Amino acid sequence: MTSERLSIPRYAMALAHVASLRSEDPYRKVGAAALDFDNRVIGTAYNGLAPGFNAPEGFWSDRDARQKFMLHAEINLCSLFKRGEVKLVATTTMPCTACMQTLCSYGIKEIYYHEAYHVSDAPEIARIYGVKLEQITDYPMVK
Repeated sequence: MTSERLSIPRYAMALAHVASLRSEDPYRKVGAAALDFDNRVIGTAYNGLAPGFNAPEGFWSDRDARQKFMLHAEINLCSLFKRGEVKLVATTTMPCTACMQTLCSYGIKEIYYHEAYHVSDAPEIARIYGVKLEQITDYPMVK
């Protein structure tokens, strides 16, 4: 039996997807993964509340009110490495404008995503900073 070996971007996307399953957000689960220049996993992260914060009762029921407290997967991921340590990031959703700016500030030159996020300046930011921003839709996902 012959099986196709996953490309590095597809491998990273699968890791990001699995990380998204840890998100406590009932409305939107986003995961991210970072690989170094030898394609080793530096870390995975997901969107959610700050570590150690226990949400009060009813917190999750009002999506608009809680959004300002949510930390994006990309921000949580960047807390795991230093500038220049990461070659690529994969995220289940295209980075928002602020997350794309942050990823660029860390010197990341390849960013892969699954779902488009149309309220983002990420494509324009990627062009200016010379970052490869590519949508990956074909990767192993847990169903």
